[in-house]
Amino acid sequence: MRRKQKAKQQRATSAKARLRASLSFRMNVLFFSIFVLFSILILRLGYMQIVKGEDYVKELKKTEEVKVNTSVPRGRIYDRNGKVLVDNEAKNAITYTKYSTTTQDEMIETATKLSKLIKMDTSKLTERDKKDYWIKLHPEEAKAKVSKEEQQKISAAGGETSEMQAQIDKLTRDRITEKELNTLTKSQLKVLAVYSKMLAGYNLSPQIIKSDGVTEAEFATVSERLNEMPGVTTTTDWARKKKSDLSILGKTTTPSEGIPADKLQYYLARDYSRNDRVGKSYLEMQYEDLLQGQKAVVSSETNSKGQVVDTKTVTEGKAGKDLVISIDSDLQKATDKIVKKHLLEAKASGASSLLDRAFLVMMDPNTGEVLSMTGKKLEYDDNGKMNVTDYSIGAFTTSYEVGSVEKPATLLTAYSYDAITPGQVIVDAPMKLGGITKSSLFNKTGSVAINDLTALERSSNVYMFKTALKVAGITYGNQGIAGITAADFQKMRNGYAQFGLGVETGIDLPGEFTGVKGPETLPGKYLDLAIGQYDTFTPLQLAQYVSTIANGGDRIAPHILKEVHEPSTDGKTLGRLDKEIEPTVLNHLNNTQAEIDHVKEGMYRVYYGNNGTAKKYFADSKYKAAGKTGTAEVIYYGPKKERYGTYSITVSHIGFAPKDNPEVAYAVIMPWMSTTAEHSTPNNEIAREAVDKFFELKKKETKKQKQTVGDTIER
Repeated sequence: MRRKQKAKQQRATSAKARLRASLSFRMNVLFFSIFVLFSILILRLGYMQIVKGEDYVKELKKTEEVKVNTSVPRGRIYDRNGKVLVDNEAKNAITYTKYSTTTQDEMIETATKLSKLIKMDTSKLTERDKKDYWIKLHPEEAKAKVSKEEQQKISAAGGETSEMQAQIDKLTRDRITEKELNTLTKSQLKVLAVYSKMLAGYNLSPQIIKSDGVTEAEFATVSERLNEMPGVTTTTDWARKKKSDLSILGKTTTPSEGIPADKLQYYLARDYSRNDRVGKSYLEMQYEDLLQGQKAVVSSETNSKGQVVDTKTVTEGKAGKDLVISIDSDLQKATDKIVKKHLLEAKASGASSLLDRAFLVMMDPNTGEVLSMTGKKLEYDDNGKMNVTDYSIGAFTTSYEVGSVEKPATLLTAYSYDAITPGQVIVDAPMKLGGITKSSLFNKTGSVAINDLTALERSSNVYMFKTALKVAGITYGNQGIAGITAADFQKMRNGYAQFGLGVETGIDLPGEFTGVKGPETLPGKYLDLAIGQYDTFTPLQLAQYVSTIANGGDRIAPHILKEVHEPSTDGKTLGRLDKEIEPTVLNHLNNTQAEIDHVKEGMYRVYYGNNGTAKKYFADSKYKAAGKTGTAEVIYYGPKKERYGTYSITVSHIGFAPKDNPEVAYAVIMPWMSTTAEHSTPNNEIAREAVDKFFELKKKETKKQKQTVGDTIER
């Protein structure tokens, strides 16, 4: 019995011992686990604070660097003498900046308040704008436009969620009636006009709500209540102010227009905003990179909720570069007046029903600088009143048959191919081509042996016909010519291209037209090509062509830009010179200097020879010049389609002065001047008056410069 009790007691003691041992083990495991967990926690906290601390601070602050449109002024455009042609005008503006946390309801609330303080144009709101706003104002009615069955059908068709929602939204908009849209009140439309402007901007980038016609009262009222309208700011904007109607200066878009759709990706890739003003034509477009300026770079610091808590300017904005162009505004003004006068006088004659334009281009033949580019066009308003408008862009965007002014190029081309030699005599006599007779104006029936100088002086068509045939290796027969091929046409055109005729001139303006090459290769057309009555050329091509002869054979690219300057501080005195444009020689004629000088002598005789076609206009000039007159019999294919096929006369003129050391080259074209063979010659009058004015202004400028130097010395 005792033995059993003792055994029992021993078993109980052993069980308690095992229990205590097990409890002790588990407690040790628990404490060790807690120790390990705390160690991991401490290590993790240490890692986060020491190793990743700065990264988390940056993440917390979320500092974002964005380029902000601070409306820096575009660069000014000056003429060659420092006169401002395009300036900037400061004006009041109201802007809105959207933050990443801004909701649409908050934007509408702000738009509602702002719309009560300013006038807004609602005429440009689109139907889509109005429908989207109606949906926002009437969510339940809009939702009912598309039934649940239709929504289920769209969903069953599959596709991305966004695509399905887009289909539903389209159905909703399509079913909004005109009557429902008309329920939008004038005040609601004003809100929408403001709201749509707000939506156009990027986060943290100011969007112009109104900059045109912001009154002082509006500006002051909005400024006083800025604290009630988060994101709204009153500031200064800049508007382009042209002081010249010269169309080659170009235009810029407005903030409401922004970047043109066809150039959107191009500009966005260059850090532009959608609502940025950009050059949209000619000089403003060509030199956009220089004129645009540099936006300020602003660092916006946001908290974890996306709210902006601080902004710092990283880089100050900078106005665009100022451009000095080659145009002499005094000369431009004078040539505009000359061309306008003769255009109106010619239009007043009885056979001028097709006449609607005239051109004059003047260049420095040694540098390619365009001194004046005049184009005038007659247009009629709704009341039938005729107005004369600037059409300077037509000097390089439109082309015409130019007539005999092409003859110097025909001779030089023939010399380059060794078809004839300087001084060669050829018989001028009427040429028969089947049932057609081609002759020179001065010799309708006779037979006269003349050399190339006389051919230029008297403007012999036959001399040029036979010269062109020699280029093709063909001898004229009694009743016609045979063997002319497309290759012969190309051979002559290759020669003309050396002067810039029929090819790009290299002008630093967009939209240049190279002219039209006649498609037919008939023998008669080949002869017409040699006297400027087949292919068409631009007035600027003529100016480059005569400049190439004037300077001794270098074809120089004409250019409008003369200098680039740092922004002016006062808008009057030019800033530091940044770059000066050097002449660009595109090619040199395949002629000797003797050949070029020989042709220049022939052009001199046009003005001063006994039988010169322009003797009447230049014989008494105080300077010695050289040139060539031109008349082209053409078939009209101008803007009046109902008159297509009408016979008409185009007159032209090229020249340079002085003859031996040319300072100016010029080209005149007056297309479709008359519908009869009997006509006046305003082309020659324009040329003479323009060259006289050039030297008159040069004399005044020289006198002015001498006076300035004298005053400086005295001081």
